[in-house]
Amino acid sequence: MGTISDIVPLVDENRVIAKLGLMLVKQTKNMGLKSLLMSSGYKNIDSNTISFGVAPRINACGRMGHAEQALKLFLSKDIYEVNELTKTLNDYNTLRQQKEKTIYENAINQIENNKLYEKSAIIIGGENWHHGVIGIVSSKITDLYFKPSILLCYEDDLAKGSGRSIPGFDLHEALMKCQNSIERFGGHSMAIGITIKKDKFKEFSEQFEEIAKESKIDEIIPIINIDGKINLGDINREIVESLKQLEPYGEGNKTPIFAFKNLKIDSIRALSEGKHIKMTLKDGNSIINAIGFNLGYLADEYRIGDKLDVVGTLEINSFNGVDSLQIGIKDVMKSV
Repeated sequence: MGTISDIVPLVDENRVIAKLGLMLVKQTKNMGLKSLLMSSGYKNIDSNTISFGVAPRINACGRMGHAEQALKLFLSKDIYEVNELTKTLNDYNTLRQQKEKTIYENAINQIENNKLYEKSAIIIGGENWHHGVIGIVSSKITDLYFKPSILLCYEDDLAKGSGRSIPGFDLHEALMKCQNSIERFGGHSMAIGITIKKDKFKEFSEQFEEIAKESKIDEIIPIINIDGKINLGDINREIVESLKQLEPYGEGNKTPIFAFKNLKIDSIRALSEGKHIKMTLKDGNSIINAIGFNLGYLADEYRIGDKLDVVGTLEINSFNGVDSLQIGIKDVMKSV
């Protein structure tokens, strides 16, 4: 669980640890872990269950300042206490999500209102931003704008925060060049923790922006590594099921990504108040569902009948007891 949760590369001995460890998790006798797995809502126990179901609930305790509650859960032999602690972990996770949502919305407002997306790097600060979650928000900001970001929380005369970077820009190395405006910092090329004097915010922002601009960040293009091209007519349940032999997926062993060419849109609609997109795509007599999380804006860009090149994962979607094949969309473009 720790190997997967800490996002270490799932190769060599780490892959063996994770693969065999997941087998043991499935048959665990630990009451706390059993309870946590049940409350996560995941039916299958795989690396996704740990990454998105178990780890966030454990981490939420630490992020909210109550790490001992997670420890108690795994040590407890009392079913009543286990149930209460599981509820506590879920509550902390919900609180973490609420705080994260508030900070994210506040950050986006700052970025959009001040057109900070035009800069090479995004550096913003706010009052009462919780230390435990600003790193997560920074990661989301970086993913959204594909720029390095640093989020700072103002506390008295200090600003403390976290930063995330993009491939091709060494965040730690950049901060080494800004030490005259920084109190302290630590981390690595992709993620850092930082403390500066509040009155040094402007100086630091300008200095860091200059370094980012010199690095020509605007010329760094996000890349999706495609594992293979596949025809819709060649896809069947057996092929998709066989991909499970490559699990556990994670850092260093990503879920296979495929390219699909010249697929015709048969239906298209936005979900969750425009946040996500759902499509059915055709190639001759073959048809498949496709879903794109956080790609709802595409519903305004494409129409039924348009032909698309799609990049995504192959999945089996289970809904109301019915299994169907679907593409998990990573990116799309009009066919040429």
